[in-house]
Amino acid sequence: MENLKDEQQNHHQPVKIDLSGSSFWAKKGLKSLEANGARVDVYWDFRQAKFSNFPEPSSGFYVSLVSQNATILTIGDLKNEALKRTKKNPSATEAALVSKQEHVHGKRVFYTRTAFGGGESRQENEVVIETSLSGPSDPEMWITVDGVPAIRIMNLNWRFRGNEVVTVSDGVSLEIFWDVHDWLFETSGSSSGLFVFKPKAGFESKSLSFNGRYGDGEGEDHDVEDDDSSPKYCHVLYAVKV
Repeated sequence: MENLKDEQQNHHQPVKIDLSGSSFWAKKGLKSLEANGARVDVYWDFRQAKFSNFPEPSSGFYVSLVSQNATILTIGDLKNEALKRTKKNPSATEAALVSKQEHVHGKRVFYTRTAFGGGESRQENEVVIETSLSGPSDPEMWITVDGVPAIRIMNLNWRFRGNEVVTVSDGVSLEIFWDVHDWLFETSGSSSGLFVFKPKAGFESKSLSFNGRYGDGEGEDHDVEDDDSSPKYCHVLYAVKV
């Protein structure tokens, strides 16, 4: 999810980018689609993309959205190449990453990397979720951030939903929400646990509203209450047990 500022109305507008492997089967391409009755052209080039420890490329790429003869959004470091290809004026403002959603699959351990700070100088963080749901003992779950134990939830049958605030290794105050109800009580096929990692300015706890619904992230509403003083980035993780 990127955040764009509308210069005429002086406010920010969110833009959701949903990338699937089938859409970007070629390293360079163009795809046209319709949004709110307007045509949107998506240009991309990953031929020179370089990767570090993040799942997304770190350099050597661009993705550009063009609509109504103007550039809406360009991400990546090859902005000049994108301008030459689209032949449109550059976007009036820089985009800022405000949220990210991903699905990971596993049996007992789920692993991801993210950057809670965001920005160009972001510090990557390693998150590991480990579970013990079978056996004679009560179900438990552990969450570590950068190799440091952050949360241990015992009696998971009773604490399958909750949230805690922790401090990670780079000094960021991080609120972690979880809902693992389906891990424990869903019997038909694979089941998903929902985790939200949200940096905070302080230690005041917020509540997580699931609107009485839970699913795999398609069309579901999982709202995290926020205020203007809190950092805007949050990482949404669906941990799918297989």
